Amino acid sequence: MTLHRLEPVHSGFARRVQDSFARQGAMQTLGAELSRLEPGMVDVSLGWAPGLTQQHGFLHAGMVSTALDSACGYAGLTLMPADAAVLTIEFKINLLAPAKGQRFRMEGRVLKPGRTITVTEGRAYAIDEGHEKLIATMGCTLMCVQGRDLAD
Repeated sequence: MTLHRLEPVHSGFARRVQDSFARQGAMQTLGAELSRLEPGMVDVSLGWAPGLTQQHGFLHAGMVSTALDSACGYAGLTLMPADAAVLTIEFKINLLAPAKGQRFRMEGRVLKPGRTITVTEGRAYAIDEGHEKLIATMGCTLMCVQGRDLAD
């Protein structure tokens, strides 16, 4: 994925994303962590755990979708104003292969930032015995919400 260098609109974007991520119960439940945080780029990583699997022992597609949505949303938030919140308004996921591995990396990348609507792309990778395999892609549309009582 070739992307242009994107500039944040405020200097505190990294701390803001870290603080918001720490408040997300869903990411805590998955055991997820931020593994990359740059303007327009966020990676979320998590390990395999029995409570996150489907009946064949693969990471459940709902878990893949959840982590990819967060990676895309936080990538968008890195470029939004300090007083804005981000909400996903649409996503489409393509599941390309079973989510088999010891670890997983979900990357979110901003394709087109906007004042109100931001378009992002996500890719999920399974890391199995040191080899990384693309397992899913996501197209995600985000809305920048301002002037409402929402926590970012």
